Amino acid sequence: MSRQNTIQTAESYFDSGEFFAALKQRVSIKSESQNLEGFDKLRLYLDDIIVPELTALGFDTRIVANPVTDAEQPGSWPFLLAERIEDPAFMTLLTYGHGDVVRGYDEQWKEGLSPWELKEEGDHWYGRGSADNKGQHTINLAALKKVMDAKDGKLGFNVKIILEMGEEAGSPGLAELCEIHKEALKADLFIASDGPRLSAERPTIFLGSRGGFNFDLTVKLREGGHHSGNWGGLLSNAGTRLAHAWASMVDAKGKILIPGLLPARLPDSVREALKDIPVGEGANSPEIDLEWGEPSLTPAEQVFGWNTLEMLACKTGNPEMPVNAIPGYAIGYCQLRFVVESDTENFLTHIREHLDKHGFTDVELSANGELMDATRLDPEDPWVGWALGSLEQTTGKKPVLLPNLGGSLPNHVFANILELPTVWVPHSYPACSQHAPNEHVLAPVCREALQIMTGLFWDLSEQGNAMQVKRQSK
Repeated sequence: MSRQNTIQTAESYFDSGEFFAALKQRVSIKSESQNLEGFDKLRLYLDDIIVPELTALGFDTRIVANPVTDAEQPGSWPFLLAERIEDPAFMTLLTYGHGDVVRGYDEQWKEGLSPWELKEEGDHWYGRGSADNKGQHTINLAALKKVMDAKDGKLGFNVKIILEMGEEAGSPGLAELCEIHKEALKADLFIASDGPRLSAERPTIFLGSRGGFNFDLTVKLREGGHHSGNWGGLLSNAGTRLAHAWASMVDAKGKILIPGLLPARLPDSVREALKDIPVGEGANSPEIDLEWGEPSLTPAEQVFGWNTLEMLACKTGNPEMPVNAIPGYAIGYCQLRFVVESDTENFLTHIREHLDKHGFTDVELSANGELMDATRLDPEDPWVGWALGSLEQTTGKKPVLLPNLGGSLPNHVFANILELPTVWVPHSYPACSQHAPNEHVLAPVCREALQIMTGLFWDLSEQGNAMQVKRQSK
């Protein structure tokens, strides 16, 4: 069977409704990794969905307890490790996905929709995990199968898989897992899918991701609230203190005011790669605030080449039922997205010194979760040009190359611990409502993604071993 014929089998798989049915089954499992009372669903996703599928494809599978939690207690995010070794002399691909999702927020979805039932409305397929990440790894596994079927059960390369169930909780234990199993996970190339394309219409490759660092700002002045009429003007307000502390860190137009939280530079190579990259042009994308952020940067440079500081949520008093009382407590949940040129080891130090300098010694500062480091593969790496060529051959479109994703992924684990060249081929789009109510994928993007990944794995079958020799010779 030829490359094109094999891609046509992937098209038929989509057109027949088989892909929709497979994704529907996955979406129905409430694998919320942030729900500490629902961890049985995480194991169920692996046992009932992934293990049978991979076993049928000839993979050896094992479910591994999270190395930083007790597997017998609530709060354990399991991992699935799988491998299919055709020949030790062949090159080895490592791929990745995550079967967990954020909370459903069931009551916030629009009428007629449920996060746990995949529903089609035109080109929109709604369901939690449809975009992040169940739909994406379902596409990749289906594409592997199509190539394997076309080649009489042979791929011509080895495959190893990590499927985690805690990515939405910050990937606890992933780094430790890869350190422990580093030899078993040894590979030559990493290809996976997560996050959005630049736009629905443009196939995209990115080579890493911005890092993510979450932290809390807390003001604890006193227990409880006190009547605002009797005590107004006499007691400091925790909400006011938090608001002014935050305003000292980022200005009214989103510009970061702490120099230590900024990247050392915007490399010329990154600026060049981003010069013709439009952002926010999709039909369902929100309107960009062109006056927001670092004033000297283009929108593409803001989101792919620079750092951003965001207040994700804050609380003081009783927002649900306000009362006439001065709050003694306030908390802000904050996040820094950062690129590789940043001082990652000293973020907390820079913030603490800034707050103290500006008189906010009463504002407590603490990290919230694990820091996810930033990564970026050299765009000149031979695997990059090879992947771009494969996507263009399949789609007839020139793919977008992003130095890194604007969001954060645990790519540092694969790039730094496992020391792999990392190529990401995303299958979602920016307005997919990832992490929000009404999460969805676009049917045409899924169909094209099946074509792309089938072509990519076909090309890896035909060219991968020679490409690996070429790369090693450089």
